[in-house]
Amino acid sequence: MDLIDALAKRHMVRAFTPKPVDEVAIVQLLHAAMRGPSAGNTASLQVLVLAEEQCQLYWETTLTPQRRTSFPWPKLLLAPLLLIPTVDPHDYVARYSEPDKVHTALGQSANQWPVPYWWVDGGAAVENVLLMATSLGLGACFFGQFEHETALSRRFGIPDGRRALGTIAVGHPDGEAERPSHSSQRLTATVDERTHWGTW
Repeated sequence: MDLIDALAKRHMVRAFTPKPVDEVAIVQLLHAAMRGPSAGNTASLQVLVLAEEQCQLYWETTLTPQRRTSFPWPKLLLAPLLLIPTVDPHDYVARYSEPDKVHTALGQSANQWPVPYWWVDGGAAVENVLLMATSLGLGACFFGQFEHETALSRRFGIPDGRRALGTIAVGHPDGEAERPSHSSQRLTATVDERTHWGTW
């Protein structure tokens, strides 16, 4: 599948079969993540890979039994692969303290960054994974950890200071069980309405 097709077909998949994702595909997904841009070639991105029974530990940490009974996408929990991309803002501060970047003053603290590029670079890595999953015939869904980030970091040993961008569920789509979210039904502006040529 070429890039144009992957862009056209990519969407959030929330229903999976339990069929495992093969190791070759997992490696391809990780390589795609690492091919994202990185300010100053900081290369802060690190990915936690959870498979099979580790996925169940993830859901035990984030969903109480009571919450599971009303969870609107139960087959999301069947995803056999969860990828947690993480970044560390201090990596960027340290990189921009080096001689070739010190003139930017961004090496003083994370608060000096008008745009926190750890989120920008991390978001690009997430999109690369979503597109690669689509190109491999897999489904993927990116969602936030929100109030569960600290508990998940403790459960899986993510080092202090490292921030999770969210979680990417990956697997073989169960098309018969797929149900679109309410958000996907919102009307959005066209490309022409969202593009400004030369001036706003």
